Amino acid sequence: MSFLSNITASFLGERPALTSPHAQLKLQPLAPINSRPSIRIAPPFQKDAFGVSRIGIGRSSRCGRKRSVCMTLINERLGRDRDVADPSSILAYELVQGKHVNWSSMVVLNRSIPEPPTAVLLHGILGSRKNWGTFVRRLAQEFPTWQFVLVDLRCHGDSASLKKRGPHTVSSTALDVLKLIAQLRITPRVLIGHSFGGKVVLSMVEQAAKPLPRPVRVWVLDATPGKVRAGGDGEDHPGKLISFLKKLPKEVSSKRDIVNALIQEGFSKDVAQWVVMNLRPTATAGSSSSSFSWVFDLEGISEMYQSYEETNLWKVVEALPRGVHVNFLKAERSLHRWALEDLQRIHAAEETAADEGGGVEMHVLEDAGHWVHADNPDGLFRILSFSFKGVKA
Repeated sequence: MSFLSNITASFLGERPALTSPHAQLKLQPLAPINSRPSIRIAPPFQKDAFGVSRIGIGRSSRCGRKRSVCMTLINERLGRDRDVADPSSILAYELVQGKHVNWSSMVVLNRSIPEPPTAVLLHGILGSRKNWGTFVRRLAQEFPTWQFVLVDLRCHGDSASLKKRGPHTVSSTALDVLKLIAQLRITPRVLIGHSFGGKVVLSMVEQAAKPLPRPVRVWVLDATPGKVRAGGDGEDHPGKLISFLKKLPKEVSSKRDIVNALIQEGFSKDVAQWVVMNLRPTATAGSSSSSFSWVFDLEGISEMYQSYEETNLWKVVEALPRGVHVNFLKAERSLHRWALEDLQRIHAAEETAADEGGGVEMHVLEDAGHWVHADNPDGLFRILSFSFKGVKA
């Protein structure tokens, strides 16, 4: 079986031998979640006798919390393909589990233990899996039988150091995620993508085999399948933001200076504060002065954003595989301009999908700009929640 067949088989459930900086401020404090440990992954790895690659279980400083476990799973059959199984190419991710989830890396080879329902969440350009952290822990508390996979896409976050082959496109990014879920041997029932991540989840559906034997809900948050109409006078245009960031030094002495520089250039304070979340302290031996460096690969991200603007996935929406339900969510104060023709085309796809056994729906999130999970997390939570109700482990 080819490596792509393995990937799609895993995605279909055949199991081949698989935040914006203000998000925390806007969510009400939650009671402690008595859930399974979060599982955080970041390369490099060393493989043990069970074929499970792991790093510093319970001890790694990257994990932070005492109960965190750092590890990743390597699919042995996929492992015969170096491009798929090379540990240095595995995307960094975090697995957040509800308290009733009875599943771990050690039971994945035991088919008598059912896999819990799983959702995969993808961030947008210049973001990271941390954008979803607070929101997903709220989901895990409300839906304790579910588990949630938060991914750092290529050129972003802890995946930025991976040596990913170009071109850096929506399609190649989607294939990265398909490879990850194949190696984890999980079968996502829900795919959620914000902005650039929205087109990525559509591309994942396009690249997977059809039709799907198990219903899959896809959420495309504040993104359209085709032409991107981003920004206008007085708005934060992602392309301009990327171009400006490329002019800045790779190492800086102050986050505040970068925030001020961005504001002076015309970007909003919210976006400026969100961008500097991608700065991390740079350790300098024997030096008392502090400095910060960017964690993302701006050259790769620039390619990714260009692909985002150019990629057209209307054919996926207008010819959905049976069992796929795509939900579009438009932010009321969206950074992106939703053209009337886009809205009309989505509504037309609703009727077609219903006739073909699939589904397309349009939702509007009130009182929210493009950063939907930060601007109105309560509203977003209510809209997304029905995707997790009534699904048994």
